[in-house]
Amino acid sequence: MTALTSPRSALFGVHEAAPALPVCDHYAGVEPRMTKSLQLQAELGPVFDVTLDNEDGAPVGAEIDQAQLIAALLGGPDNRYGRVGVRLLTVAHPRFADVASTVLGAARRPAYLMLPKPESLAEVQHAVALVDSLGGGDVPLHVLVETHGALREVFAIAAEPRIESISFGLMDFVSAHRGAIPQSAMGMSPDGGQFDHPLVLRAKLEIAAACHAHGKTPSHSVVTEFKDSAALKRAATLARRRLGYTRMWSIHPNQIRPIVAAFAPTADELAQAVDIISAAQAVQWAPIQHQQVLHDRASYRYFWQLIESAQRAAVAGGPALPAALQAAWFG
Repeated sequence: MTALTSPRSALFGVHEAAPALPVCDHYAGVEPRMTKSLQLQAELGPVFDVTLDNEDGAPVGAEIDQAQLIAALLGGPDNRYGRVGVRLLTVAHPRFADVASTVLGAARRPAYLMLPKPESLAEVQHAVALVDSLGGGDVPLHVLVETHGALREVFAIAAEPRIESISFGLMDFVSAHRGAIPQSAMGMSPDGGQFDHPLVLRAKLEIAAACHAHGKTPSHSVVTEFKDSAALKRAATLARRRLGYTRMWSIHPNQIRPIVAAFAPTADELAQAVDIISAAQAVQWAPIQHQQVLHDRASYRYFWQLIESAQRAAVAGGPALPAALQAAWFG
């Protein structure tokens, strides 16, 4: 099947943006954990991104040493797929430009650069200008919203053309309320955690809405209870199905597979999508009836994107397409 008759080309056209980012963004800042994360990505494939941390997860005072280590890992053999990004220092940090220049000079470019703790759109734009002046104009930029100012201007930040994704920084956001939000809102406590406090929930919804309004990827905050698999599964499911997030942070290797699985469609959802897209393709994308429900190109786009998300997750254990359709639709 040629690209001209593939479902994506037929439903979205040649000008449609590339498929979504991997659903899991895994952070590591200590050398053994960075190396282990890259090795796991090499094993599983690019179903998750690795972000090498030069900010909160890195040693204080050794920013340039950390940047040099990150540059070496970017150019090393374990970076097989080019899906490794870097969290920079805040743009106000005196070593911001040095760190950015070092990682941009790696033998392999970072997949993206994360800009942490901006206070405003103007600060984001300042960081964009600096990165571009250092030769990073071809590297996508992600923004970590964790301050009142950035949340206030999140729609404008999402509209900035150089921004690819916006993440929510839960713990710094709660801390910024000077004790007015309880500690429980940082976690997954059954009596009121990060999905229950109104101020935290409002921030999450604003970020998701801003991203979808401007075609960017919303990335959900961490679950710090990394040994609590039930809490992680609940958080990932709520983030995806209730709040509209299409990506989520991991801070421990054991969180990666559960996040990928939670963001993948179920086997029943995939089967329904395959039936609808197959029937639609057979009639050249004219309207159809499926189980007494009418569908046309508007709903076909939804079901095709669901199939694409299943395709990305299958290598990590998610439901897989039938072999014939796998070959026809994805080669």
